[in-house]
Amino acid sequence: MPQDAEIKVLDQGFVRLVDMMGSDLSVVNAARVSFGKKKDHFEDKDKKLIQYLAKHEHTSPFRHAYVQFHVKAPIFVFRQWMKHQVGCSWNEISGRYVEFPDDEFFIPASFRQQSKDNKQGSEGEIELAHRETARHAYELACKHAVTEYKKLLSLGVCREQARCILPLGLYSEVYWTTSLQAVAHFIRLRSESHAQWEIQQYAHAVRSLVEVAFPASLEALLSTDVG
Repeated sequence: MPQDAEIKVLDQGFVRLVDMMGSDLSVVNAARVSFGKKKDHFEDKDKKLIQYLAKHEHTSPFRHAYVQFHVKAPIFVFRQWMKHQVGCSWNEISGRYVEFPDDEFFIPASFRQQSKDNKQGSEGEIELAHRETARHAYELACKHAVTEYKKLLSLGVCREQARCILPLGLYSEVYWTTSLQAVAHFIRLRSESHAQWEIQQYAHAVRSLVEVAFPASLEALLSTDVG
């Protein structure tokens, strides 16, 4: 996968591969150094070694490989995503330094109902008769918040205070650098059906970019419950 490979997500978001360090071969070499061994080519038996490492939770070799992403996502997605801290480094665009644009907030393609048996989840769409009203209310609230944000700035209010009224649907951008073990853990948790649909889309995009560079390692980590 070339650097700067990008996958579009939601209406205005993306996941872009910025950089990476390592490969499946570097994982097995990190493991084999225990025996003073090193290989120059990846072979079938190396895949078996990777599967053994993941199955028996010998996870340190997977932490010698890293990937770095540039991600654009709604703030509410990042607030879930940033719970993943172990093995990760985050830097986010700052509303103290820059002024947010007028129209970069997430607009859902559909509005889901609250799940009847999952307090944190959703299911299906709201009634057809309410869909247009819901969309209008959502967009109106977002646009009003951004309009008032711009008004505060024009009145001389500092950016760090004016930003407090902006909606969670506003898009933000981060650089996320993570070990191979940590990114697999993110993909595992955030691809599952109980995760919010929007962050699932980002997890799928991340997986598509990672599995090209680390096919054997990612397969092994995702088939084993390694946190």
